[in-house]
Amino acid sequence: MPILTDSDKQEIQKRLAEMVKPVRLIFFTQNLADCQFCRPTEEILTELAILNDKMKLEKYNFVSDKAEAEMYKVDKIPATVIVGENDAGEAMDYGIRFYGIPAGYEFTSLLETILMVSTGKSGLSDKGKEELRKLDKDVHIQVFVTPTCPYCPQAVIGAHRLAFENGFVTSDMVEATEYPQLSNRYAVRTVPKVVINDNAGFEGAIPDELFVQHILNAVANKNAT
Repeated sequence: MPILTDSDKQEIQKRLAEMVKPVRLIFFTQNLADCQFCRPTEEILTELAILNDKMKLEKYNFVSDKAEAEMYKVDKIPATVIVGENDAGEAMDYGIRFYGIPAGYEFTSLLETILMVSTGKSGLSDKGKEELRKLDKDVHIQVFVTPTCPYCPQAVIGAHRLAFENGFVTSDMVEATEYPQLSNRYAVRTVPKVVINDNAGFEGAIPDELFVQHILNAVANKNAT
């Protein structure tokens, strides 16, 4: 049974009509017995990819396609990597990852990220871009979410914007209930919870410019220790 209804597909097609450059959805999966959410995630991506000819879904096995998993630095499944193109037609990996099923409210995060990568427009303010240019150290952002959290997409899209705008940033959406060990490690009690470089972060959705300041502060505090 299809996951997306006909009315869903019509609305999504209207939204994705804004796409400009091709986007590849690179999906890592495994045997169903080892990955409860791999099949529904694959079904969502499959139904989505056919709604616009600028999207292409590529599927890899997390175990047997080890070289690809290592190339994209994928360390858990299900995982979806969003890859775009530059003006020369070369692949552009912005360090944007979805770990877990992008269902519920997080389907919005997936759509908005696809549009961002395709159009080249992050939506980050000029002031936010100016502040983010100060970053010259690697930063890893993990945004813990659940599909029923209405505030989580703002945090996820905010993190993905920073990764899109600055090559030092990598950004992961992490579905909290699918990765209980990670949730316990970072004491995730409410979502969204943002973890920055394993040693800093905050809870809740905040404006993009404040998000940038949290990133810069986390790097500055790490360098001071």
